[in-house]
Amino acid sequence: MPSPAPIALAAVRGSRSIRVGIVLLAAFGFALSYDALRQMAVAGHVRGPLTYLFPLVIDGFIAIGIVALLILRGAPLRSRLYVWTLIGAATGTSIAANVVHAIGLNEGTRLRLNNTTAGALSAIAPLALAGAVHLYLVMNRHLADDTVAEARPATAPAVSAKPGDGRQIRQELASDANTMAPARTSSPAPAPEAKPGATKIPSAEKAPRSRQRTVPEEKLLATARALGAETGQVPRTALEEAVRAKGYTVSKDDAKKAADAVRAELNAAKSGIVT
Repeated sequence: MPSPAPIALAAVRGSRSIRVGIVLLAAFGFALSYDALRQMAVAGHVRGPLTYLFPLVIDGFIAIGIVALLILRGAPLRSRLYVWTLIGAATGTSIAANVVHAIGLNEGTRLRLNNTTAGALSAIAPLALAGAVHLYLVMNRHLADDTVAEARPATAPAVSAKPGDGRQIRQELASDANTMAPARTSSPAPAPEAKPGATKIPSAEKAPRSRQRTVPEEKLLATARALGAETGQVPRTALEEAVRAKGYTVSKDDAKKAADAVRAELNAAKSGIVT
C-alpha cells in the first residue's frame, strides 16, 4: 500500500503544473485576442497608438469582472447577477469582434467594416467606462457592508448561541426554579448589618425591612441562573440588586460564590454547544 506522503507530494506537484498551464493558456488566448481586437480598432478608425489600448478595454474588463465576482461571492444575488451580466456582455463583444475580424480578412486582403460594425465599436469605450465605474461602486458598497457586519459582534452580548438555544436554556432554568424545594423559612438567619455608605436601590416589590431575611441558597442560584439566561453574564452587583428586589438580603461573598457557580455552568453550556 503506497504511503500518503508520496501521494500528497504528487498532488501538490500536479496542482502546480495545472496552475502554470492555466496561466500560460490565459496568456496565449489573450495574445491572440489582442491581435484581432487591435486590427479591429485600426479598421474602426481608432488613431495610432490608441489602437493598442482598445483590446485592453474589452479583454481587460473581462479579467477585472471575474476578479470582482470572486470578491463579491458573498454579496446579494442581484449584485452577482449584475457582475455576471457585465462579464457576459464583454465576453460576447470580444467573441463577436474576433469573428468579424476573421471573416473580414477571409473575404479580402484588407479588413473593412460596415457602418453598423464601426458604430458599435465606437460605443464600446464609453460603455466600458460606465460599467467599470458602477462596478467600482457596487464593490465599495459590499465591502462597506462587510466592515459594518464585522464590527457588530464586538458590541454583542458575550454569550452567543444557536437560534433557539437561549430560549431553551431560559425555559429549563425557569422549570428548575419552579420545581426546587421551598425555601428554608423555619429558622431564618439574622440579617447582616448594613455597611456604612452602602447604597440601596429602591424597588416597588421590596418587602418591609422587618420581614427581610437572608436569601436561601436555592433562591440565590435560581436568580443567578435567570440573570445569566437573560443577559449572558452574571455580575455580582446585578445579582445582589436582583435578590434585594425580591425582599431578601445577601452578602457579597454569597453573591460572588453564586455568580461564579452560574458563570461556570454557562461556560460549560457554551463548550457543549460549540463541540
